[in-house]
Amino acid sequence: MKKQVLFIFFMLLSSGFIFAQEVEFEEYALDNGLHVILHQDNSAPVVTTSVMYHVGAKDEDPEKTGFAHFFEHLLFEGTKNIERGEWFKIVSSNGGNNNANTTQDRTYYYEVFPSNNLELGLWLESERLMHPIINQIGVDTQKEVVQEERRSRYDNAPYGRWREQMFIHLFKKHPYRWQTIGSLEHLASASLDDFKKFNQIYYVPNNAVLVVAGDIDIAETKKMVEDYFGPIPKGGDIERKTFVEDSITETVQAKYHDPNIQIPAILMGYRTPAQTERDAYVLDMISTYLSSGKSSKLYKKLVDEKKMALQVFAFNGSQEDYGSYIVGALPVGETSLETLKTEIDVEIEKVKAELISERDYQKLQNKFENNFVNANSSISGIANSLARYYMLYDDTDLINTEIDIYRSITREEIKEVANKYLNKNQRVELEYLPEQKEAN
Repeated sequence: MKKQVLFIFFMLLSSGFIFAQEVEFEEYALDNGLHVILHQDNSAPVVTTSVMYHVGAKDEDPEKTGFAHFFEHLLFEGTKNIERGEWFKIVSSNGGNNNANTTQDRTYYYEVFPSNNLELGLWLESERLMHPIINQIGVDTQKEVVQEERRSRYDNAPYGRWREQMFIHLFKKHPYRWQTIGSLEHLASASLDDFKKFNQIYYVPNNAVLVVAGDIDIAETKKMVEDYFGPIPKGGDIERKTFVEDSITETVQAKYHDPNIQIPAILMGYRTPAQTERDAYVLDMISTYLSSGKSSKLYKKLVDEKKMALQVFAFNGSQEDYGSYIVGALPVGETSLETLKTEIDVEIEKVKAELISERDYQKLQNKFENNFVNANSSISGIANSLARYYMLYDDTDLINTEIDIYRSITREEIKEVANKYLNKNQRVELEYLPEQKEAN
C-alpha cells in the first residue's frame, strides 16, 4: 500500500499536478479610497502588514528622476509621533523585521511581527501615511545614502549599468528609459518643496493598498484598520500619462564600456507587451525554456557542450505598461560576441520554426507549477502577491488562478509568440565591453 501511495505521488509530481491550497481573502475600500485586503491564516503566530503605493520611477518628471526610490528611504526618517532614527528600533525591539522596495511601477513597504503586535504594524504604516516628516535634514541624509547606493550597485559594480544602457535604447518615449535609482544630479538639485509636492500627490490612501495577512481575527482587524487609517484624508485625483512607443523595425546597435569588467557580454533586448497580456506569460515560458537552469537549451549548448560561454541568460521582465525580453551571454576565452550571438539566434530560430518537444513542454509546466506553489508558501509572499495582483493586474484572485494561464499555454502559442516578438529587426544589440585603455 505504501509503495502504491508513493507511486501515485511521484506520478502526479512528474505530470505537473501540484496542488496549492487556495488563498482566501477579503477585500474592501475605506471611504478615503484606501483598498484593504485581509488574509487569515492562523497556522503560525505571525502577521505581515504591508502597504503598496501605485508610484514608481515611471511616474516621475523626466527632469526630476529618482524620486520614487528616494522616498523608499525617506519615509523611514520619522513621523510626527516617531522620532527620527527610531523606526527600525521600534520594529526590532518588538520582535519584527521590515523593509521596502521600489520598481518602475510601484513602491512597497512591509513589517513582519509576532501576531500580538498586529496593532503596532498598523500604527507604523498609518503614521507613514498620515504624519510623515519631510524636512531638510532627512532629505540631506538620504541623499548621501542614495549616492552611496548608486556608487556601490551601479557605477562601481561589474556589469552594474547594463540595464540602464539597454533601456535607454529600448525605450525612447516611455519613462522606463530611466532606472529607479534615477539621476543623482536631479536629486541634488531638487528643493525641499519638490519632495513635499511628490509626497502630497502619490502617498495618499486612494493611491495605496493595505494588506494584512497571517494570524488575525478578521472582525478585530477591520476595526483596527478603520481606527488607524479611516481618519486619513483622501488625496487628489492622480493624472497618469500614457506613453506609446514606436515599433522597433531595424536592429539597434549599441556599445557601452564598463571600467569595472574584464570579460565582455552580448545582450539582446526585445520590447514586449504589458504583464497583463497573455503573450507576456508565453514569453515567461520561452525564457525559462531557453535559459532557466542547467538543463535549459542555451546553458546545455553554450556552457556545457561547446564551452563557449561562462554564463548565459534569458528573462522576460514584464511590467505594467511594457515588458522587456533580454537574452545574453559572457564568452569563454577567445570566443567572440558575434559567435555567441549567432549561437543564441540558432536556438531562438528553432523555437520559431518548430514546436518544442512534449517532454520539454511538460518540464516547463512542472517548473511553473512549482514556482506557483513556492510563491504562496509564506505569509509575507502571499501579502506581496495580493497587493501586486490588485494594484498592477486589477485582479486580486490571480493569486489563485494565474497558474491556469500557464497551464493553458500550448506549444503552438510558444512558437507563435516567438515569431511575433523575437525577430532580429525588432531588437537592441548591446555590446557591453571592458573600458578601452589608452595607448602609451
